Amino acid sequence: MSACHVAPCLRGCRRGSCLFFSIMLFLNSVRQAPGVRSAMAVAVSALALGGHQAVWSADRDAGLEPVVVTATRVATPLSKVLSDVTVLDRSDIERQGSGGLVDLLRRMPGAEFSRNGGPGGTTSFYLRGAENRFTAVLIDGVRVDSQSTGGAPWEAIPLSQIDRIEIVRGPLSTLYGSDAIGGVVQIFTRRGKPGLQAEAQVGAGSRGLAQAQASVGGGNERWDVSAGFASEYSKGFDSTVRTSSSNVPDDDGYQTHTANGRLGWTLNDDHRLEVSALSSRWDTRYDASRTRPVDDHSLRELDTTAANWQARWSRLWNSRLQLTQSDERYETRPSPYQTHTKINTYSWQHDVVLGVHALHAVLERREDKLVNSSLVASPSRGSGDRSLDSFGLGYGLDVGAFSLQLNARQDDDSEFGRHGTGSAAAGWRFAQGWQWRAALGQAFRVPTLYQRFSQYGQASLRPETSLNHETGIDYRKGDTSFGATLYRNEVEDMITFSTPGVCIDTRNCYRNTAQALLKGLTVHGETLLGKVRLSASVDLQSPKDVNTDKLLARRARQHATVRADTDLGAWTLGAEVLASGYRYNAAANTAAQKLGGYALLNLDAQYQINKAWRLLMKLDNALDKDYQTAQNFNSQPVTAFVGLRWTLDR
Repeated sequence: MSACHVAPCLRGCRRGSCLFFSIMLFLNSVRQAPGVRSAMAVAVSALALGGHQAVWSADRDAGLEPVVVTATRVATPLSKVLSDVTVLDRSDIERQGSGGLVDLLRRMPGAEFSRNGGPGGTTSFYLRGAENRFTAVLIDGVRVDSQSTGGAPWEAIPLSQIDRIEIVRGPLSTLYGSDAIGGVVQIFTRRGKPGLQAEAQVGAGSRGLAQAQASVGGGNERWDVSAGFASEYSKGFDSTVRTSSSNVPDDDGYQTHTANGRLGWTLNDDHRLEVSALSSRWDTRYDASRTRPVDDHSLRELDTTAANWQARWSRLWNSRLQLTQSDERYETRPSPYQTHTKINTYSWQHDVVLGVHALHAVLERREDKLVNSSLVASPSRGSGDRSLDSFGLGYGLDVGAFSLQLNARQDDDSEFGRHGTGSAAAGWRFAQGWQWRAALGQAFRVPTLYQRFSQYGQASLRPETSLNHETGIDYRKGDTSFGATLYRNEVEDMITFSTPGVCIDTRNCYRNTAQALLKGLTVHGETLLGKVRLSASVDLQSPKDVNTDKLLARRARQHATVRADTDLGAWTLGAEVLASGYRYNAAANTAAQKLGGYALLNLDAQYQINKAWRLLMKLDNALDKDYQTAQNFNSQPVTAFVGLRWTLDR
């Protein structure tokens, strides 16, 4: 090892001759590392015409089929994927204008969210009605999660630096281990392309909204590099309702700063090295008490780093070695609360293709550490850690009109021992453009360190587990695509915060008390009618607690999205309706906890001034609908945004 630096060794080695080096590098790295009904009717009518919620990408315009990585951990044409998938490209992200990631994701099939106030407020994301902690999130392959509340810090993930998003609905623990009960969201930041690319944007909007962002990228046959920065500020609005006991009648604003960088080096035709980093800072004001004349602040920091080596050992055999770290901090001021989660992951993946057969193997280690003064029952008071060693195998078959995908994985947790999961999926392309698919899969999530060792915790908590069945049909041809998926996901040993148990606190404890049944139908479609691009999605679901037969908190029985876009000369005009049925703020489902349904109208327009300059305009919640996704917290009122974007690509 000491006699062979990475770059010289790889540059000179033949295919297959550095296998021993790759094994030693991996092992050494691991050892050393530290109006709802009307809106629904419109959506159903649109779906009858065909569609798919997300993507009018450059690849599609050029006639190239999108490729999905997340569904199998291997690049797969969208038409052959055996999961319910949505892909978002840069144009979808740019249309969002301002705000956070969930403001974009809430428009997607199967997705709902709740937020305490405006952008930057505590946010939960529900995929197919699953708990917030049941969606696994990756940024450039980096696992992002919290060992306190569980789930990704959605409010801290920046939108401006994202190039592509893949959303897979359905359990994927056989590929990604703990967390992926409801699905996976994978985010890809920008990567430099040959030549030079640059972009800058400034914008302003309602309530003092000010935004600035810039990025640059480029490359040649050996190198590619990209970097970006963004900043956004808003005076905000009064985040809590006037009747709330914590309300202070003032505006609760936010400011955020984000930066990212990515560097790739193609050593030769068979080997590539890449590093990436992302940093996000949010400062959000909120009302903590009527007696406090000034706002409290919630401070959120998120940092991710990744290094990977992609190798092609032969025409049939590829591998990927990746080392990643995510670092998430949350603090409130002047209230003295702090929590800090750090996750290190080391993975070594191999893929072999033998004709119509594909083999996949991954060896992975994940190390989680939580620093939180509330961990009073932890062996290391005030902090806790755990590790998870995993081995996964996959087999794929694609012959004629039939596809098959089998996966199995065993995770060995330092606290809970071994846990095995398996999945099977099959597809039949029975006519041109059409595919029927069916899948059966297991998933799980281990309790967070906070759930086990805080004053509310119990060390005896068991992992939450699930068994999912689903079947669906997809159509994709030219400008039209359509998908419908019927699913049933049974969750056992769900952890709830409920009546006293065996914990230090005398009032409430985390306990394995609930069973949940997440079942529903997701339909989404897209088509071109003359010059109008029309897309829509409808979700009809029943996310319930089996023991009480009541809806899970903050999830609706139905929600839908309809969008139309058209080009008129230099103008691109768009309009969308987001609709949701009623929900309950808490599991008891009492009348006092009922949150009314809503329908929102959003409008946007872009004007291409010339090749380099574009004018952006957006009006969110155009009818100024008053609604709540979390009880006693206001949602964003009518918001206007105007921006100017400059681009260079040569």
